[in-house]
Amino acid sequence: MEERRKYPRTEIDEPAYVSASGSVMSCVVRNISPEGAAIDVDNPAFVPQRFRLVMASDGSVHECSVAWIQKNRIGLSFIAPRQTGK
Repeated sequence: MEERRKYPRTEIDEPAYVSASGSVMSCVVRNISPEGAAIDVDNPAFVPQRFRLVMASDGSVHECSVAWIQKNRIGLSFIAPRQTGK
């Protein structure tokens, strides 16, 4: 398969949260780059098309949209610059 990413992904294994419309779901970020990430969730059916990804380690927030879903892994595209946690 041809690599289409501008930036290489960094492999990580960090807890995070999917946050949308007042609900929060835990997830694990498997890899990340300046333009997107891949996360694992228990049930992808509950992940909306657009949401905030909140990193548990530092509270940073990424505005995301779903690029693809394969089983419990979801590929994300970041749609706004990263916001640092407070």
